[in-house]
Amino acid sequence: MTSRNRVMRILKYKNALKRMKAFGFIKVFSNNLGDSIGITSVQVRKDFSLFSITGNKKGGYVIDDLLVQINTILGKEEVQNIVVVGCGKLGRSLMNYKGFENESISIVAGFDVLENKIDRDSTIPILPISEISTFIREKNIEIAILSTPDSEAQKMLDIIIEAGIKGVLNFVPVRLNDNNLSVIHNVDLSAELEALLYFTRTMTK
Repeated sequence: MTSRNRVMRILKYKNALKRMKAFGFIKVFSNNLGDSIGITSVQVRKDFSLFSITGNKKGGYVIDDLLVQINTILGKEEVQNIVVVGCGKLGRSLMNYKGFENESISIVAGFDVLENKIDRDSTIPILPISEISTFIREKNIEIAILSTPDSEAQKMLDIIIEAGIKGVLNFVPVRLNDNNLSVIHNVDLSAELEALLYFTRTMTK
């Protein structure tokens, strides 16, 4: 199985290539790409080899060709539809984030247990949680963002996995048990900020 670190490097390559393209560059060498994300050119070429990314390492890689190959690896040929479970302030912010569109990601619906948050006529509809299983199955949704209150997180995870969700981006700061039936990536914003504040303070001492 491909390691998470290697996948994250592929994403960094993509972002670096997009920046280079924006500055008018047409080709890039492995040492340029390595320098841009803080690794060696040897690691870049190794990653490219493992992902079967082709190019002329001596004459430089064509940036547009690299971006096409990386997007293919990441499954960007088609728009990926996802749902948000939990439509509080964070959930709504994620639903309104326009940057997803540039990455072929489309949030197609939100779901919540509270009646006062239901809005079927919104640009991105917010539906009652009782409809989520049917929606996921009918729309063939495989990815969900979880941003519920802590107490509801495990229950919601069980429901969406049973309905067919294979990947979850979890913003709830609690440990969730998926019985190895899905891939969960945890994002603890509070912990990340606290860690940043700690390291910032230690730099000033």
